[in-house]
Amino acid sequence: MSSINTVPALDDFANERKHMVESQLRSRGIHDERVLNAMLQVPRHEFVSEELRTKAYADHPIPIAEDQTISQPFIIALSLQALALTGSESVLEVGTGSGYQTALLAVLARAVFSIERYATLARGAEAILAKLGYGNVRVFVGDGSHGLREFAPFDAIVVSAAAPTIPKSLVGQLAEKGRMVIPVGPPHAQQLQLVRNADGTVAIETLEGCRFVPLVGAEGY
Repeated sequence: MSSINTVPALDDFANERKHMVESQLRSRGIHDERVLNAMLQVPRHEFVSEELRTKAYADHPIPIAEDQTISQPFIIALSLQALALTGSESVLEVGTGSGYQTALLAVLARAVFSIERYATLARGAEAILAKLGYGNVRVFVGDGSHGLREFAPFDAIVVSAAAPTIPKSLVGQLAEKGRMVIPVGPPHAQQLQLVRNADGTVAIETLEGCRFVPLVGAEGY
């Protein structure tokens, strides 16, 4: 599943995906063709409730169970572009949610390890991912701020909830030359940050202002 099919599956939402990619992503500076093609391919509407499917490709977050959300498409695309995945990576996702970003990672990377605080979300995401055939994903329930040390190091880590500071446990699980994207800041407004690990030195770059749900855990809120 790490290879990417540039032709999206035919369904009732194919045109909406194309419009999302062109109007929300490419026009706003998302240029990684692998990311654009993945978002053209993965059926976002499958990861939201029936009553919200008509809004699945809109330019805003979508609420899901447990008072969580699927992030705005642009923020997801920006995060994935910053990770610069080539298809050979082992990736940690903190915050599985409904599994939409997990599916994108499954297309873009070799192996995906995703950890979710809420068992109901984790099990639901597992079911959808399995139904859609994403076989290179493993989903775990636990404190995402601790990561998954038993499967580290990771070439890339993406965090889908905001932390007050960058969790040391996650930095420690980055491989040499690994990258992490994480929203950092107070509960109501954060900065999306790119963390690079090179030669034992951590470099941090701010990508965009953002607003995520809080990362709840020992190294979160």
